[in-house]
Order: sequence, then structure tokens, then C-alpha cells
Amino acid sequence: MINGKKVVAIVTARGGSKGLPRKNKKVLAGKPLVTWPIEAAVMCNHVDRVLLSTDCTEIADIGRLAGAEVISLRPEYLASDQAKSVDVILHVLEELKYLKDFYDYVVMLEPTSPLTDCEDISKALLLLERNQKVADSVVGIAAIEATHPEYAVKSGDNGILQPAFATDFSTLRRRQDVEELYFLEGTLYASEVSALEREKNFYHSRTMGFKVPRWKSFEVDEMVDFICIEAILANLNKLDS
Repeated sequence: MINGKKVVAIVTARGGSKGLPRKNKKVLAGKPLVTWPIEAAVMCNHVDRVLLSTDCTEIADIGRLAGAEVISLRPEYLASDQAKSVDVILHVLEELKYLKDFYDYVVMLEPTSPLTDCEDISKALLLLERNQKVADSVVGIAAIEATHPEYAVKSGDNGILQPAFATDFSTLRRRQDVEELYFLEGTLYASEVSALEREKNFYHSRTMGFKVPRWKSFEVDEMVDFICIEAILANLNKLDS
């Protein structure tokens, strides 16, 4: 709970994956990928209940061992490549309502962001709770650094480069002079349940950003991401949170 308000965390992990087959069951630093967000949610003092939504019995078993509950297997229409994560969350919330179990806040976590920890979840919930007058949801963001659009270029038909947005290379500003921009990076999503049911989205006009350092924004889509994240986990003592 947070200030008397109940919080449910929902981890979404379907069995299929295009980029990396059986991704959510793949072992990362000694644990299946799906285990990481579940353990983070279980360890968070503000989370009252941790649920796993999956269409895979094996992932369900792994999730239960990690401390999550599985109300039922996810229906097939919510387990396709085209299914939206928010629809999965709304489906689980409907299941909870049927069981007469109601929550004020919902947190969505995905196995693709295994560097999210219990402290991140707590900070995001506190940020949301303290900003009720202006925000109904919070989503993870990270600063755009090396890929800032200021330095984007186009390649002409003859292979010659030119700036995508500036008039020429001489007008490009120094890195420290450009406006700080962020990207939506998927660390976590938190929302008032009523707002999510109304907006059918975590992103809307009352969405606030939860800033995370660049190293926490790594997501697992391909094998190279696994390699990078395992290197990060092995060197956490050298990184600033």
C-alpha cells in the first residue's frame, strides 16, 4: 500500500517471441528472464499483490516459484504479436474485479527490462502519489544521449551525408548546448486504475516521466542485449543508480 491505497503489480510474459525465441524463459545471470521483474515487485513494500499474465504453463510455473500468482492462463487473443500490453493489464484487472479484489494503483512490469528493481517501483509510485493534481500515470523515460536527433544525418543518392534537421554541419550545436530530450524506455508503467480504465493507455495528457539512468534502460530484444545486460549486472558496483 501507499498512503492507504492498494497496489497490484502485473508482470506480462507471453510464451512466444519473434526476436528471441522463448525469450521470457531464457536464463539471464542465473535466473529465467521472467523471474527478474517478479522478484522486484515481490520485494517492493508498496506492492500488495504480484500477478503474472502468461499463456504458457511453463512460464506460469516459473512465475509461481518466483512469488507471483497466476489467476488463469492468458486467452489466445491476448497472446498474439498484435495484442496490446494495456489490453492484457485491463483483462487482469477485470479478473480481479470478478474476484471482488479492487486496487487503486496498477504497475506493469515486463521481463524485457530486467534491470528494474524494487526501489524503482517504490520511487515511481511515490512520484505518482505526490503528483495527483497533475498526473494519473507514470512511465519510464531515459535521456537521449548519443542518438540525439540534433546529430541525425541523411545519406543522399550519391552517399554524401547531410544533417537531417540542421541546414549544414557548421550549424550543429555542441552536445552540452542541445535541449535535453528523453525516450520512452519501458522500465515500468504505473497508473491509477480508474485512469487506465478510462484512457485505455498509460500514455495520455496526464502522464509523467520517471527518469532512469541510461544503463537501466537496456531492454532484451536480441541476444546482444542479453550479453550487454549480463555485463551490466556483473559491474553494478561501478555504476551510479
